[in-house]
Amino acid sequence: MRCFRGTVPVQIRREPGRQGERRGANPMTLAAIRDLLDCVVLAGEERLDTEVDTAVAADGMSIVLATPHPRALLITGLTHIQSVRTANVADISSIVYVRGNRPNAQAVELARSKGIVLLATRLGMFDTCGILRDSGIKGAG
Repeated sequence: MRCFRGTVPVQIRREPGRQGERRGANPMTLAAIRDLLDCVVLAGEERLDTEVDTAVAADGMSIVLATPHPRALLITGLTHIQSVRTANVADISSIVYVRGNRPNAQAVELARSKGIVLLATRLGMFDTCGILRDSGIKGAG
């Protein structure tokens, strides 16, 4: 499968006969995710050793609030302060903003005060989710 990181194609290898098969969660540190997705750290540099094993991808925050998500990563394109508040209430330790989107200073400051790591990638949501899934991160749904 070919995905694009910026303008550079990235080859993702899959084992023959395993396409579509669900695997168990493979915890990853946020530092590894930062490197994998070529992210910029916006807040929480000191917490990049935190491990996550689940991803929640949504632009609708009400979906995220439906259940708590400990050890999860929120993937969203919404950059308003409500994304940080939602992560805090849903017990989510980190947010990856996709498509080059970045939150404003107020959202970054709230994330720092709540201990939430903020990352930003130029990748789209589809590619971000695919890369993480192929790396062993499970979906929350």
